[in-house]
Amino acid sequence: MTRYLLGPGLIIAASLMPTHAIASDIVAGNPQQVLDIASGFGSATLETDDVGDPMITGRTNGYKYVVYFYGCEGTDTCSDIQLMASWTDTHANTSHMHQWNFENRFGTAFLDSDGDATIQMSINLAYGVTRENLDDSLDWWRVVVTDFASFVGNIEAPEGRKTQNKEPAI
Repeated sequence: MTRYLLGPGLIIAASLMPTHAIASDIVAGNPQQVLDIASGFGSATLETDDVGDPMITGRTNGYKYVVYFYGCEGTDTCSDIQLMASWTDTHANTSHMHQWNFENRFGTAFLDSDGDATIQMSINLAYGVTRENLDDSLDWWRVVVTDFASFVGNIEAPEGRKTQNKEPAI
């Protein structure tokens, strides 16, 4: 008798468990959905880059950044995004960038082709992520950009030189 009651009990219990994501909560690299979430962290505008892929320019905590979309099929779905921000006149060198990368889990730092301190972070969107997951990833980006700005701003600079956040090269 117990054996027969166990089956229906498990079915009822399983049906009461919450699902991790409902189809309407999935962001599968749709630029407009990414823009909507990015706008919650500051100004953001959807544009296109030099090759016609979607691109978002925005600000978080007052710092300029760009979101590049990769693996795009048309303009509706892209497999991943890369967030990037740069600063000029930081007097940062490769040792500073290595220090950042060694000490920080999120955000990869490097010097761009102009020698400007740059931070980037990639986010995989293939097969979709929940809105909450992408919101959390963009919140981590906000933290990374703010911390990196402080990091490069504290590098010794000659008198009268000031570190400036710039638009990353497109």
